Amino acid sequence: MNLFKLAYRNLGRNRTRSLLSSLAVAVGMSLLLLMASVLEGEMQGALQNTIRLQSGHIQIRPESYEEGQVSLKWEDLIAEPNQVIEKIKALPQIIVATPRLIASGILTLSDESKGVQIIGIEPGSEANKPFRDGMLAGEFLNADDREGVLIGNTLADKFGLKVGDKVNLLVTTSSGDVDEQLFTVRGIYTTRTPAYDENTVFMPLAKAQAFTVTENHASTIFILLQDDKQAEPVAQALQSANHQVLTWRAQNALIVQFEDFAGAYMVILYLIVLGITATVVTNTLVMAVFERTREIGILAAIGMKGRGIMAQFLAEATLLATGGVIGGLIIGGAIVAYFTIYGIYIGDYGISGMLMEDRIYAHLTMRDTINLAIVTYIITLVASLYPARLAARMEPVEALHGAGV
Repeated sequence: MNLFKLAYRNLGRNRTRSLLSSLAVAVGMSLLLLMASVLEGEMQGALQNTIRLQSGHIQIRPESYEEGQVSLKWEDLIAEPNQVIEKIKALPQIIVATPRLIASGILTLSDESKGVQIIGIEPGSEANKPFRDGMLAGEFLNADDREGVLIGNTLADKFGLKVGDKVNLLVTTSSGDVDEQLFTVRGIYTTRTPAYDENTVFMPLAKAQAFTVTENHASTIFILLQDDKQAEPVAQALQSANHQVLTWRAQNALIVQFEDFAGAYMVILYLIVLGITATVVTNTLVMAVFERTREIGILAAIGMKGRGIMAQFLAEATLLATGGVIGGLIIGGAIVAYFTIYGIYIGDYGISGMLMEDRIYAHLTMRDTINLAIVTYIITLVASLYPARLAARMEPVEALHGAGV
């Protein structure tokens, strides 16, 4: 306790410098918390968007399915999907299992056109909650609607469409023929994912099957579970010789790989921030050694060992680190809390294979908080070793004459 009392008194000799040094540690800690939370929020947001909008926790695909393939040939579709779903629903982990038909099409309006993905859905399924909750105008689809479609707000803005307008859709049917029909915009939705909202058009499953001549067939069975950790065991239970069973992890390998790459990249940024912080602390303590050269000489002359002098400077570094880490947790916590609520607007910034919202919401885990606090603390103490050793190795006679450094 006496050691820390003396360290506190020594830091108080130049309060401004000590405060700025502790503030540098706090700012560094805050930046680390913000970067970690934004990265975690970005990855979790992209993954959860992809699961709820596109991949589900599990998808059942036809045996002939290939990644990126959109085929309407009957041999590339699931026949009698409702019969398969009845067997699937027997598992208690499953919340939703619904068939979807996916087709590539072209939307045209006057002399403008755009390639879109047409998805036939069962309007009453809980799997459509993101689209139902995101309705901006009009009404959601009905199962018996034969003329209505649902379009994203980004696509609507691009073509200047509103509810009630007519659009032309062209699609290649299961037989290879081209069919073209006029549809009415029943509603406009948003998922806050511009890339998805610009390229996806929904219609009732029955109409999509009739339009593409794929009666009683589906491209996939979309499954949501109570917990994403249940995906692997449930997928094992659903294995069949007639179908492929794909978990969310298998479907989103790009996101998982990107997260690993981003994590490695962020470590470099962490080290840069910590390096700057360590430099400030080292500079502060080296200046303190220069200012207290004669004092160090007196302490050595009256018998204080080098390890005692070294311990004195390490105690001062400990106080700087403690104040900086606590301040960083407070400042960084407040910044992260703000971005957790309001997010960071990035607009239509998409990466192929990833569904990112127009905002990134920070997400800070307790594990990241503890790890970054410990690392910051350790780096600050390591940075103090050089000035502490510098002081401990002074010769008393030279130090008394101000020539020990």
